[in-house]
Amino acid sequence: MTDQIAPQSSTRRGPHIIGVLLFAWSWFVAGALLLIFAPPVLLIGILFKRQDWIYWWANWGARNWLRLTGVKVKVTGLEHLEPKQAYVFVANHFSYLDAAPLFAFTGRRMGMVAKKELLKAPILGVGMGFVNVIAIDRSNRERAVESLKIATRRLRSGISFGVCPEGTRARPGEMLPFKKGAFHMAVQAGVPVVPVALKNSDVLMGKGTGEAWPGTIDMVMLPPVDTSWVKSDDDLAALARQVQNSIMRELGIEKLSARHVKATGPQNRT
Repeated sequence: MTDQIAPQSSTRRGPHIIGVLLFAWSWFVAGALLLIFAPPVLLIGILFKRQDWIYWWANWGARNWLRLTGVKVKVTGLEHLEPKQAYVFVANHFSYLDAAPLFAFTGRRMGMVAKKELLKAPILGVGMGFVNVIAIDRSNRERAVESLKIATRRLRSGISFGVCPEGTRARPGEMLPFKKGAFHMAVQAGVPVVPVALKNSDVLMGKGTGEAWPGTIDMVMLPPVDTSWVKSDDDLAALARQVQNSIMRELGIEKLSARHVKATGPQNRT
């Protein structure tokens, strides 16, 4: 299953200069939302001890960043979900665009697991903790484990989490092996995993292209996967493979990226 690189899809939808300008516009919008709106929202939310106000704004900001970038989100599969059940939503990672649909379009209160580098972002780094975005330092196993424990406690309290367990963006048409941290969270909290296939985000803002294009992300939620049977590391690895295989089938990807597999070894890292 890991011998070849999946064929790359094309991201070019027009002249390169237009794509570059749209890419710059997308990040200008993100910066404006953070610099203009976020500081007063954070200040008011902290002063009045209303974290729900901050969360509402973060949801609004994610939706409007996509809208002003020209990106729509089409969601299918919500009928698979129980209204009051917390889940770990596990998705592929093609683009900078992927986190916003996971955060704002699942129909429930969401937290996210993100890279520790986001803590350095002005305002964003401060606000992350107020909307259950947990930063993971994968270079430090002890810190990563402690962060996952925090996320697990919040899962048990009823907050769902979105995770892109490839750990970094894959190039268009590729998929990287899943790390096991998200699945460990789900098992420890006793919640199902929902495989999520994010389609077309690589076409709209693919890794390495420096371009952005308007269009629609198809977010397909597949039936939840039970985690109660997982009792060992081998079971955990089998769960990760099962979920990744279901996403790959939905995306039409047959092989994991051979380059990444050879460089990093089997999918047994946090």
